[in-house]
Amino acid sequence: MSVLLLNASYEPLTIVSWKRAMTLMLTGRAELVEQDGDRTVRSAGGTEFPYPNVVRLMQMVSFAGMRTTETPRFSKKGLNARDNRECQVAQCDERGSTVDHVIPRSRGGSSSWENCVLMCQEHNGAKGDRTLDQLGWTLKKAPVAPKGAIVLVTARPGWEAWLQPS
Repeated sequence: MSVLLLNASYEPLTIVSWKRAMTLMLTGRAELVEQDGDRTVRSAGGTEFPYPNVVRLMQMVSFAGMRTTETPRFSKKGLNARDNRECQVAQCDERGSTVDHVIPRSRGGSSSWENCVLMCQEHNGAKGDRTLDQLGWTLKKAPVAPKGAIVLVTARPGWEAWLQPS
């Protein structure tokens, strides 16, 4: 299972394995912020430790990726994070499971942050190679490239509070 690693300032850094999180905690470089339910990890000696869900580093770390203003590389994983796994057609509450090109590729549209959104299968199938204007549809929000180099995806329930900007 994966564990969310926070900087000392409670900002999300990355996702690590539970073994790496345990190592950081046992060496005193991180502290447990949130336990995964009532699960525990038992050592060979019989000692039980809480199973981590979220851990925080004790000292601030800085790396080049934190300061970059470059746009992250376009990917479906990043698109899922940006669009919160929701269909982007206004008034649709379905899960966004397909990638749609706002300007269809058959009309010269590219696979980029500014031209792609998530849509449910029903809307994507109905749209086909037409534009939103032709259908009279609107999007919940305009597709834009995310800022920064790291896009964390909410891989586990309960991480939403830590990944939302404050």
